[in-house]
Amino acid sequence: QVQLMDTGGGPVQAGGSLRLSCVAPGNVARYHLMGWFRQVAGNEREGVASIGSDALTSYADSVKGRFTISQDGGKSTVYLQINSLKPEDTAIYYCAAGVEYYGGTRCLLRDAYNYWGQGTQVTVSS
Repeated sequence: QVQLMDTGGGPVQAGGSLRLSCVAPGNVARYHLMGWFRQVAGNEREGVASIGSDALTSYADSVKGRFTISQDGGKSTVYLQINSLKPEDTAIYYCAAGVEYYGGTRCLLRDAYNYWGQGTQVTVSS
């Protein structure tokens, strides 16, 4: 079973920043889409950011200008830089990887991805 390792969450005050990290094991060349999702208990898991093998990035409207997705040179690690945190950003954040590439709004949908991390909790206090 392939499982990504996502870390970096924690408690933070509103207005603060966090940097989440995700390590994709094995041959990272087989992943053509990487993304970050978040989920609140009782709600659907929603996509917040993605980056494709063509280096194109996508963001949910609610996080544009505050969240930035990036990868290291070897593409073994993907990051999510989160700035200007708001209480409504509180959620469990999950890293995801897909073997097929999707553009447009498809890349922020859960069914575009094949593998997931265990999730890392982000809690923003006001």
